[in-house]
Amino acid sequence: MDVVMLSRLQFAVATMFHFLFVPFTLGLSFIIAYMETKYVQTGDETYLAMTKFWGKLFLINFAVGVVTGITLEFQFGTNWSRYSAYVGDIFGSLLAIEATVAFFLESTLVGIWIFGWKKLSKKAHATVMWLIAAASTLSAVWILIANAWMQSPVGFTIRDGRAELVDFAAVLFQPYAIFKFIHTVNAAYVLSAFLVMGISAYHLLKKQHIEIFTRSFRIALVFGFVCSLIVVIVGDINGVLVAQKQPTKLAAMESIWDTTRKAPVYLFALPDEENEKNTIEIGAIPGALSLLAFHDINAEVRGLKDFPREERPPVLITSFAFKGMVGLGSYFILATVVGLFKRNRLLESPKYLKLMLYSIPLPYIACELGWVLAEVGRQP
Repeated sequence: MDVVMLSRLQFAVATMFHFLFVPFTLGLSFIIAYMETKYVQTGDETYLAMTKFWGKLFLINFAVGVVTGITLEFQFGTNWSRYSAYVGDIFGSLLAIEATVAFFLESTLVGIWIFGWKKLSKKAHATVMWLIAAASTLSAVWILIANAWMQSPVGFTIRDGRAELVDFAAVLFQPYAIFKFIHTVNAAYVLSAFLVMGISAYHLLKKQHIEIFTRSFRIALVFGFVCSLIVVIVGDINGVLVAQKQPTKLAAMESIWDTTRKAPVYLFALPDEENEKNTIEIGAIPGALSLLAFHDINAEVRGLKDFPREERPPVLITSFAFKGMVGLGSYFILATVVGLFKRNRLLESPKYLKLMLYSIPLPYIACELGWVLAEVGRQP
């Protein structure tokens, strides 16, 4: 194993560990802001108790997310110093904006929220949490724009052996960046919703603080249902952009080896990369990939054999990551739809509560698979 692969593995482990904490804080900040606003509006102490309980989990995840994120910044200067020098004019400026604007703003507001309970009015304190939620999302904006530029580089020119920025607006507003942001952030909101529902389900099964956790479950349920739908809808748009920008990734996602019209979607395919074929193909849906990628059932999808081997992504990993992410996304919609019917009789639905408790790891897995698909599939 060479030093490049070792560097990739180290960065991948650090990134995936970091992303266990970030998405929870992204979504939970909005849920807490809503709870505290309800407390301000109604004076109901139950909402205050909910705010403080979930606020503690938010602060723990925020702190660990900060610490694990710092290691990634160092790795840009160690593992990827030549890359940083090559694209620092673009990539580095986006990360600098994220750190000096969004992250510093978010950190300052978190400090005000922690120590401002007795120093701010109720309305002002709740407003601070809304600002924290907005700052967290703003932080995600810059990170995801930077990643979108890696997926679809625009607005630059090569001068003196370096990539130099020539059109900042093109970098900010390219469709790849916009839809990547919407898809990823809403996936984070789904994760936070399922974690709130899972923890609430645990306490409801134990018959502990029933009012607090019934309300928490219902709030997260609606939030999770809406965001799950957005994830799937925007995911379809992302698929069209992948077909345009990264045809090798599209072919790898569905293990399409030969250029094909009416390209199918397989429920399961086991690729044999050495012999350039699939050893197992189950549940082929003819034309489904052409329809999803180009909105034309007769559209041609370029197969992996049309690309040099060195430009192909690892097909097995890319395909499994895609299938897993799509399958879990479908499950999240189904689970929340069932929950909407059971929301007024949660205590009488122990099987559903257990299902939601055991579902806590699933959105984490889905988010990690999404990053694997984005990065492993990004070739050459």
